[in-house]
Amino acid sequence: MSSPTEIVSGPWAGWKTWPHDNFETHSGPFYSQMRDGAIVNRFIAEPRHINGGGSVHGGCLLTFADYCCFTIADEAIAGRAVTVNLSGDFLAAAKLGDLMEGTGEVTRAGGRIVYVRGLITANGSPCLSFTSVLSKLKPKA
Repeated sequence: MSSPTEIVSGPWAGWKTWPHDNFETHSGPFYSQMRDGAIVNRFIAEPRHINGGGSVHGGCLLTFADYCCFTIADEAIAGRAVTVNLSGDFLAAAKLGDLMEGTGEVTRAGGRIVYVRGLITANGSPCLSFTSVLSKLKPKA
């Protein structure tokens, strides 16, 4: 399993990201940090995240939610996993320049399956609630 890389300079210094994941790097990039015992995930809505209606694209929000699930469940996964279900409820629009933040919790972690729920906010206002089911992968031999 690859681990996140801590950023050492610039506006995201002290945050971590997965620079080896091309999709998330180009979609985000997304950042995570432990704060008060909980994982906080963030990104700033840029022009490339905006749809034709002037809001953050729903696909971008769901991609960020999927990223959040893995950072939230990292300890419970303790290795590699895949998303087997991701569901989101769009609560409000996010706009260009908004600080997007994702938080959540593991609601159950078994031998192979991990359940996660969370909330994404735009400048502190609820934007998307999500739930996910992750399946742990067996270690490669």
